[in-house]
Amino acid sequence: MSEVVVDLRGLADFTAHPYPYYERMRAAGPVHLVRTDEFDRIWLVVGYDEGRAVLADQRFGKDWRALPGETGGDPINANMLETDAPDHTRLRKLVAREFTPRRIEALRPRVEEITGELLDLMVPEGRADLVDALAFPLPMTVICELLGVPDLDRSAFRKLSNGIVAPVDAEEEGEAVRAMGGYLTELIEDKRRSPGDDLLSALIATRHEDDDALSPDELVGMAFLLLVAGHETTVNLISNGVRALLAHPDQLAALRADLSLLDGAVEEMLRYDGPVETATLRFAREPVEVGSRTIATGDAILVSLAGSDRDPARYPEPDRFDIRRDTRGHLAFGHGIHFCLGAPLARMEGRIAIRALLERCPGLEADPEAAPFDWLPGTLIRGVRRLPVRW
Repeated sequence: MSEVVVDLRGLADFTAHPYPYYERMRAAGPVHLVRTDEFDRIWLVVGYDEGRAVLADQRFGKDWRALPGETGGDPINANMLETDAPDHTRLRKLVAREFTPRRIEALRPRVEEITGELLDLMVPEGRADLVDALAFPLPMTVICELLGVPDLDRSAFRKLSNGIVAPVDAEEEGEAVRAMGGYLTELIEDKRRSPGDDLLSALIATRHEDDDALSPDELVGMAFLLLVAGHETTVNLISNGVRALLAHPDQLAALRADLSLLDGAVEEMLRYDGPVETATLRFAREPVEVGSRTIATGDAILVSLAGSDRDPARYPEPDRFDIRRDTRGHLAFGHGIHFCLGAPLARMEGRIAIRALLERCPGLEADPEAAPFDWLPGTLIRGVRRLPVRW
């Protein structure tokens, strides 16, 4: 008997409201074969325990270039997210020292300063698109300064980044990948000619001192991952979080009344409607049993972080947004060896941005004259292109 495939293509409301679909799938089992706009046939995990297990199980590989018939791909694919141990371990060690709690904490004054400057421009206007005014420029500025590329053409980079993480179609994605590779190659050459006291210069120097440390493709891949992952997650953490608060006035009022709840509120924002809907693709290196389903060697599998974090077996009343909830163990930043290296930085930026926004815009509300949300397409990044607000 052939497997039943859940077809998620062409569902008018799936992008905006995926959670009811995940709920129905989960009621029938934690693992399903699905068809999406990106994949004709792929396993999807929607249960928390099963999702957490898959994320930590190294029998599932990330380096799809190792699959039969696959070619080398683009240089931007030579990054930690698409690499397995021991290469992943080597690459991660090169940048992990820049993301220690102490180094992240040292960035706090600058993050607060950037946030204040952005709000100085935004607040007098009385209304804004929160994505353009705060959620995008804050993490983009921080990661550019950390890498040493303050003069990056951010509007051009944002377009390329969105074309990769939330493409409208395969053609747009292919064009964005090629353009991004060329863009980053030029960026690295500029940085090589004019090095500074920054992370990208350090990575280039490491490559020069030891040719085995970073290949040319790995250098491009690392720059891609740090720049894209270094801002995309935080953009949508901030905008999704504010959107959740505005949709739940009682929780917004509770947070305003007691900002000591902020850290827990940000964790609930991550669990309830996090910025990454589905973890990137994995494939089975050998037959693996997941939730009573056998994932055959070579089969591709996705973990729905959004679905897993709404599993009632892990979080009672999962569709209720509750800033006082115990959110420990949520999967918004992944789990296992690919756990998001920049999670502490994203959390800090999110907390600073939301606190400052609530303090300086006491009348913050959704703009009633705004058009319906324009959701980012695809199942990787969860968010909206614009978030019109007023105060």
